[in-house]
Amino acid sequence: MPLKQLPPGVLVSFEGSEGSGKSTQIVRLAAHLQELNRDVVSVREPGGTEIGEQIRSLIVHNTKGDEMCAETELLLFAAARAQLVRQVIAPALTRGAIVLTDRFLDSSTVYQGIGRNLALDPVDRINRFAVGNVMPNLTIVIDVPTEVSLARIRQRASDLPDRMERENIDFYNKVREGYLVLAKGMPDRFVVIDGTKSEELVAKRIWAEAQKLLK
Repeated sequence: MPLKQLPPGVLVSFEGSEGSGKSTQIVRLAAHLQELNRDVVSVREPGGTEIGEQIRSLIVHNTKGDEMCAETELLLFAAARAQLVRQVIAPALTRGAIVLTDRFLDSSTVYQGIGRNLALDPVDRINRFAVGNVMPNLTIVIDVPTEVSLARIRQRASDLPDRMERENIDFYNKVREGYLVLAKGMPDRFVVIDGTKSEELVAKRIWAEAQKLLK
């Protein structure tokens, strides 16, 4: 889908380290909006399309994933994002929907740019190429200390930790700091929420921010 003009819908991206509670809060916010009869689309990165899910499997679960260089990882994330934007996000925004995405381009800036020590200029150019003119109206960073993030990953009872979840504490310290630096530099778009609070309190804060945006 060509991206020639800004669509009329609303795009809210959720960011944060692994175990920050993004997915849970997206479900809660989507349910709240649907109760108000709003058109809501929830997506995740990488994924959300057939192509994107295949890329997700390659990035996260491939047995040779540990051999993947940072540049390859960045380009795979960008490819999945480009497909998601054109196939799902842009059409939804065009019809006026509220799109909630579990990660977006800021994840690449933080995880690959800062976490993997890639130069930020090419990361930014690749990000912009992937998303075109589709940018979040609001980015919610759910912030938790690294120790909390890693503890939550260990407590997950379902699957073994994936490739991203197996990173060390130094990597996640850089990721957390990267998000806080981004948020400080772009206060008009970013809101940082304390993810150590109760699920209910975090949801109330997110709802307050969503109401400001939707007005």
